[in-house]
Parts: sequence; C-alpha cells; structure tokens
Amino acid sequence: MRPEKSFPSNNSLSRRDLLRSASLASVGALAAPAQSKPAMRIDVHAHVWTDEYLDLVTSYGKKDTSVQRAKGAGPNDAEMEKRFAQMDASKVGMQILSICPQAPHFEDKAHAVTAAKKANDLYADVVRRWPKRFKAFAALPLPHVDESLKELDRALGQLGMLGATITTSIVGKSPADPAFLPVYEELNRRNSVLFIHPCGCSAYSPLISNYNLTWMIGAPIEDTISVLHLIERGIPMRFPKLKIINSHLGGALPMVYQRLDNQYTWENPTIPERPTLAAKRMWYDTVGHGHIPALRAAVETLGADRLVLGTDFPYEAGPLFTRAISYIEQAGLKPEEATRILDQNAASLLNIS
Repeated sequence: MRPEKSFPSNNSLSRRDLLRSASLASVGALAAPAQSKPAMRIDVHAHVWTDEYLDLVTSYGKKDTSVQRAKGAGPNDAEMEKRFAQMDASKVGMQILSICPQAPHFEDKAHAVTAAKKANDLYADVVRRWPKRFKAFAALPLPHVDESLKELDRALGQLGMLGATITTSIVGKSPADPAFLPVYEELNRRNSVLFIHPCGCSAYSPLISNYNLTWMIGAPIEDTISVLHLIERGIPMRFPKLKIINSHLGGALPMVYQRLDNQYTWENPTIPERPTLAAKRMWYDTVGHGHIPALRAAVETLGADRLVLGTDFPYEAGPLFTRAISYIEQAGLKPEEATRILDQNAASLLNIS
C-alpha cells in the first residue's frame, strides 16, 4: 500500500501547514489531466543541435560541446527519419525541444543575446518544418534579465514557443537568485513553463569533476541542488502559475524528501513552507535511465500526477530510448498512473491537444 503524505510523526502540523496542504491539494486536483482527454504521448526532454550553433558557443568559451556532436540530434532529413522511426516505435507523437545544457548563458551580453537568438531561430525552424512532431522551450540570454525578457517576448509571441529553458546554474548563479525574479514574474503572468536542465558543471565540485563523474552523478546532484534552492527561496509558492519542470526525477529528491521536512525547522527555518509541499508544486520528468526502483520512488513520493514523460534524446537513443518509455509500463504502477505519466500529464500541463 502506498503511504499517505509523509510528515514527521513527532511534529504536529500547524494551522498554516494544514491550510497550505488543502490549498495544494486543490491545485493538484485542478492540474490533474482529465481522464477522458485523448491520449497524446509527449516527450518533454529532448534536444536538437547543429554544428553551427555548437561552433558559435565554443567560440564564446564553451569547452564541452563534444558531448553534443555526432549524436544523431541534427535537423537534417536523414537524422530526423531515424528519430521519427524511434518515436513511432514507442508511440511518442511529439517532443518538446530544449537547447540546454548548451544554453546561451554568458557573462558577455552580446554573446548571450546572439546565441539565444540563434538557438531560438533554429528551434523555430525545426518546429515550422515538422509542426506535428515538435514544439520548443525558448533559450534565454541570462544572466542578462532585460535582454531575456525581450527574447522571451519574441519567442513566446512571434515564435510560438511553450515556455523557457534554463540550466541548474547560470554562470555560477543559482536559478533562485533574486536577480532572475522578473523572468519568473513574466512566465507566471503568462501561465507558462520553465524547464530546468543540468548545466554539466559538476555542481562546481572538484570531488565530482576531477573524477570524471560530471554526468554520471553530477547532473542529478545539480538537479537536487536546483530544486532545493527554488524551495528555499519560495519560488514555487510565490509564482503559482509558473509550471516548473525539473529533470531526472528531481535528482535525489525522492530519497531525501522526508529528511527535508524533518530538518528544515532547525537548519533553515526561513524556508517559507514545508519542503514537501513546495516540491509538489513542481513537476519532474521521468528520465531515470530505465531504473524502475528510482521511478517507483518518485511516483510514491511525489505522485504520478507530478511526473511527465522524458527521454533525454539523443543521449538515450535506440534501445535506451525504448527503455526510457517501456520502463514506465513495466514498473508495476497502477494502470491509471502509467497512463497519466505516459499519455496525459504533459499534454495537460502544456495545454497540447
């Protein structure tokens, strides 16, 4: 039997917590996709890159673009034909594209703006060529807020993008840095989406980078830190119409979920609400590399209504792509939970029919 919502047994709920719990439950009920809505299998975590874009960001100082090259994620017809065959075999109708981790986040304003426009124009062209297969999240020239607001307006208005994407660290700054609040305010005003992806910085820890663990464990550690920074600063509560999607099942969040509630009152009592309540104001993609126990932990911790399908194409391609989807079907979830995750949650969240 799946446990009820987890709270410390030795710490009674305050009236404030009870009210917020009720409010959040109401929000969750409203956000839950209607069971009668036609199925639409949408992969929210997928990428497209061109050598031209990767060459550009390399010229601006990026040193890790080899990770994205020659992976079958280009927009040419041959690569797309293979990509669509994989999607069709797993009944994926659409992918939502994001440029991260090669985000246009640069200290140099001109570099950031040029790269962001290049990324968004690329993605707009891909969506125009294959409108039934792709939609996209906009790249932003952060940490430059005014320029990001201008590009966000262009991308969401003129280019028809669904929201924005950023990385878990933006030139060394947390995504919860107060400087970025105007961007979140605008996304919230538009009832839009923010997709957050690891930047591949090893959480700025030599204990990760010096041991070549940047993507094996560094990425989910970055996810965990980013989620907790957002919770610590009250971003999900402050911007209730901003739909935040975190990568990779939230990193270690399902493992430390109860620990957060047990310890925040003495370690960081300024957190504006129980961390477990804040965590359920956000969503999480299912990129778990086919590891069923991790998926089950996320479902049992966060709820099936908070998970959206993700594959991380092209890093999970071929058999790994198939497994990124089939493991949800094979995890022993309730049939309605698997259906929600695979075919309903993303379409409802992104308002795609």
